[in-house]
Parts: sequence; C-alpha cells; structure tokens
Amino acid sequence: MPDVVFPLDSTKRFTEQQIVGHNRWHPDIPAAVHVARDSSVRVHCREWFDGAIHDDDSADDIRDAPLSTVHVLSGPIAVEGAKPGDLLVVDILDVGPIPQEDSAPLAGQGWGYTGIFATRNGGGFLTEQFPDAYKAVWDFRGQTATSRHVPGVSFTGIVHPGLMGTAPSHDLLGRWNSREAALIATDPDRVPPLALPPLPQDAILGGLTGEAFTRAAAEAARTAPPRENGGNQDIKNLTKGSRVFYPVYVDGANLSVGDLHFSQGDGEITFCGAIEMGGFIDLHLDVIPGGMDLYGVHENAVFMPGNTDPQHSQWLAFSGTSVTLDGEQRYLDSHLAYQRACLHAIDYLTTFGYTPEQAYMILGAAPIEGRLSGVVDIPNSCATVYLPTAIFDVDIRPSAAGPTRIDPGQGVPRSGF
Repeated sequence: MPDVVFPLDSTKRFTEQQIVGHNRWHPDIPAAVHVARDSSVRVHCREWFDGAIHDDDSADDIRDAPLSTVHVLSGPIAVEGAKPGDLLVVDILDVGPIPQEDSAPLAGQGWGYTGIFATRNGGGFLTEQFPDAYKAVWDFRGQTATSRHVPGVSFTGIVHPGLMGTAPSHDLLGRWNSREAALIATDPDRVPPLALPPLPQDAILGGLTGEAFTRAAAEAARTAPPRENGGNQDIKNLTKGSRVFYPVYVDGANLSVGDLHFSQGDGEITFCGAIEMGGFIDLHLDVIPGGMDLYGVHENAVFMPGNTDPQHSQWLAFSGTSVTLDGEQRYLDSHLAYQRACLHAIDYLTTFGYTPEQAYMILGAAPIEGRLSGVVDIPNSCATVYLPTAIFDVDIRPSAAGPTRIDPGQGVPRSGF
C-alpha cells in the first residue's frame, strides 16, 4: 500500500483533521503535502457533504443539503519540480470505499447515496419534471450495489473520483469569475441559478488564515462545475487503471481530489446522481516538462480510461431529439436531446412497476452509457442512453408477453416541505 499522505479520521469533521483540505479553488491555498516526482501515494477522501447525508428513509437531508460547504477536497498535493506549462501525469492505481469500515454512519462505510436535488437547491438535469428532493441509499457488497429504495436492481460499480484537478493561476481564476458573473447577469434571479459566484460563507481554504484568507475567500471559485483545470468532471470511466494528463498552472501543480463515487451513469443526471461515498484513492504522480505546448493541451485534461469496467454485452437503448415536451423545435440542441432520451427511458421503466423517481435514480447511479449520436442533421440532434439489461432482476426487453411488473417496495423517500 502506498504511504498515506492525506489521512482522514472518520470520527472527526473535515475541519478537525490532522491536515485540513479545502472546498474552493484558489492559487494561494498552500500545498497541504509535498511529494516527489515518480511517486505513489494514498489519499483519503470524505464524501462531498462531509457527513451531512444519512443512511435512513428520509430525504429531508437532501432537501437541506448545504451547497455552500462543498466539495470537501483532499489536497492540494504539490509535486516536486512541476512548473506552469507542464502536464501532470496522474495514474489511478486503486480507488474504493473507506477501508475496513463497512458499517457506520458515514457514506463510504458500507453504503452510499443518490439524491434528486430540489429545484430551489441546485436542481438536476430533469428538474422541471422532478422539482422535489428524493434520496436512495445503496448498500455495498464487494463491488455490487443494491438498494432497499430501488428493488430489483443490482450492478457492479465503476468506482471513480468525481472531482480531481490542479490549482488555477490567478489569471485563470479571474477569467472564470468574469465569464461566470456575466452569465449570471443575464438572469440574476433564476432558480436554480445559472452559475455559483464566489461565496466566503463556509469557505475552507486549507492553511490560509487572517487577511490572506479573507482576500482569497472573496474571489475563490466554487468547485461545482468542471473547468480548464479538470475539477468536477464526473467522468465515470476515470476508474482504476486510468491515466490522466492535467495542465499545470502553478508551481507544484497543486492537485486536489474528492467526491468519490461507487458508481454513476453518464451525466450524473440527478445532480447528486452518482452513488456518493467517502473512501481512498491511490495515485502515481509524475510530470511531462513543457507538456502543455508539446501536445497542445493548454486546457482540460486528456485521459486514457482504465480497463476494469464491468463488461456488459446486452443493452436496451433509448433515443431523443431536440424537440421540447410541448413540441417546440430547437436547433441541434444536444442537451435537450439527451434529456428526451432519459425521459423516454424513465417512461419505459415505469411500465415495469418502477416509480418515475426510482427510474430516474437508476439512470443516475447505474453504469448507463450516454452518447451524442447525431449532431449534424438540421434541425434535430440525436442523443441516446443505453441501459445494461443485466442489472435488472426481470427481463426488460420488449416482447409480446408484455412487461413483467416488479414490486416497487417502499419507493424512494421524498422530503417533507
């Protein structure tokens, strides 16, 4: 096992740890640890809400989830000799739930959760159809996930970090804030908002204190979106065996990681759509000097996915086009097309007895494949969503016999109002 360079104690909150990480992006956050090039390390990670979500049958914690506190990230990790213009080479050697802790209150201790966020608290990909908060709890048995809230489904998780990235430069941070502020200004009262501006409230900035903390907290970027440094990309295939090449913008690269997922479908469509958990990740870190110019990778990571994904051989795929539910034609709107494909899949699964919310949870948590299938044939783009048929206890393929109804059980808990 590699040396643990960022340890976490499950009995303590994130801010009470031996080494304190951060929940905002800012170049002035000092490195929490320093490692040599060509070294392997283990990093402990907390689930993104630091224990605010519970293993129970209420969704009130999802309704009240404190978005101002996320994501709690382990890092920054400085790599010896890394300079702006280099590429940081990150090999994911292993990743999983909290080791030897398989029954306890923290997500990652034998269980995880998926949430549909209420529109007023972030929403989700299908927030117009699902405006309220719901939660599903999943139990882990080895690599398999099952849920008392979504019966008749089990699948092997593609375990991965939802969020990993390098620190931005001051210039890059300024560009993020300027362009996102301009977007917010186009509709400042929108719910959910168009973007999340800097928020000093609940900011955790590692070792920064005093005036330096106050100054940085006022301009530090939220961790919710993916950006040029990587960040919250939610790529389900960044699993064990993957190699990622990140642009380096500051000395040391200052890599941070968190938001571990036991499993996720393409798009993480419910917003908290993966199976969220805490755990560990083993990384090998190295540098390609001058790699950004050598390979033309000046923004956004490139990666080589691992080969440990579960192997599904049969799929049922649904398609959608860029036409709204009320019949309005949109021009090559691939986002809308994927929404329509997902809604078609949800409608289909309800014929087997699942509630719409259970079906939505399946698409968020199970290893579905999402694809842009046609983006050139005006006016309609086409997107597709592929469901692996083997994850269901019943045969979901269409036949003359009709759908086999499952018992939906207690269903997915909905929050009170």
